Amino acid sequence: MTYKETLNWMFSQLPMYQREGKTAFKKDVSNTIAFSKELDFPEKKFKSIHVGGTNGKGSTSHMLASILQEAGYKVGLYTSPHLKNFTERIRINGKEIPEKKVTTFINRHKDFLEKQKLSFFEMTVGLAFDYFANEHLDIAVIEVGLGGRLDSTNIINPELSVITNIGLDHTEMLGNTLPKIAFEKAGIIKKNTTVVIGERQQEVQKVFATKAQETFSEMFYASDVFETYKTDLLGDYQQKNSKTAAVAIAHLHGFKVSQDQIKRGLLHVVKNTNLKGRWQVLQEKPKVICDTAHNKEGVQIVFKQLKKEKFKKLHIVLGVVSDKKMEAIFPLFPKDAVYYFCKPNISRGLSEEVLQEKATHFGLQGKKFSSVENAYKKALHNANQEDIIYVGGSTFVVAEII
Repeated sequence: MTYKETLNWMFSQLPMYQREGKTAFKKDVSNTIAFSKELDFPEKKFKSIHVGGTNGKGSTSHMLASILQEAGYKVGLYTSPHLKNFTERIRINGKEIPEKKVTTFINRHKDFLEKQKLSFFEMTVGLAFDYFANEHLDIAVIEVGLGGRLDSTNIINPELSVITNIGLDHTEMLGNTLPKIAFEKAGIIKKNTTVVIGERQQEVQKVFATKAQETFSEMFYASDVFETYKTDLLGDYQQKNSKTAAVAIAHLHGFKVSQDQIKRGLLHVVKNTNLKGRWQVLQEKPKVICDTAHNKEGVQIVFKQLKKEKFKKLHIVLGVVSDKKMEAIFPLFPKDAVYYFCKPNISRGLSEEVLQEKATHFGLQGKKFSSVENAYKKALHNANQEDIIYVGGSTFVVAEII
């Protein structure tokens, strides 16, 4: 198969959370373990940091990788989902996995993948771990896909576990209360492995304390540290993530990283890791900002940030996926903005008609568009130089315009 055929096969033939939602969510890691055995246990051949949480785990993962790169280490980075290209998910020192490696790997293991009925995510984790094992890394930063305890990435035994925070997202799979979700996220805490938690949240502290006790693991809260760290990732909310990353590095044993390298790493995240879609300014006059925030906590942070911007009128290009609980999110949206409702170009996308109808109940007014591109073009056409256009609601909406 060619690279394009390989991706089409991966995307279409087997369950994929991006496309299908909760039906692709597996309730155990037996497939990943079987694939790991087939690949001769690649996860045992490199050191790692495991990063979970509801919001900020992607940004924090990129920050950790950037800091370790500044310290001179060869660093793997596994994240999901991708914005434009599949290869964004697997990088070493910011360079994406070559397309040829993806094609060769899938062609070599296709029979096993079909027979075992691996999901898209399971086979991607296997590909990443195999690539990292063969490239002789110093360390890899591995972002959890969904949850933690039952996530495919959770076959690693990391040097350090990091959990950014807990919010109500993916409740249909992880539970409908913060303690239930925290229990799933705490599943990445391994025996005798230090864990750094980004934020103290009263409702879930007991869950983490219990898990740390059971696993004989030391636990630290980054929010207990008063020092602040600057980062090139825009948006005030990144201050929490930069602190989490800096505190995590301070508790990573066996690696020499100076305070100067931590500071440089946090200031060069975009350059070092090629991160996109986090409070990314696409142009000025009118100013266009996009952000992949897609749950209650993330959206709250984004609109808090938007209030600090100066503009005459706010235009919002908005699209979401169909399993998003809009009742929790819509009350956070400003009623005086002009909305451009659209459907991201995936089968899981919520139709622009339904989105507009739901939004109207919350006093959000605007027109509907058949595509993200059309909605964005109209917003650019309507906006004056003093206006701001915000594009978001879903990773997939942002992916279509950057």
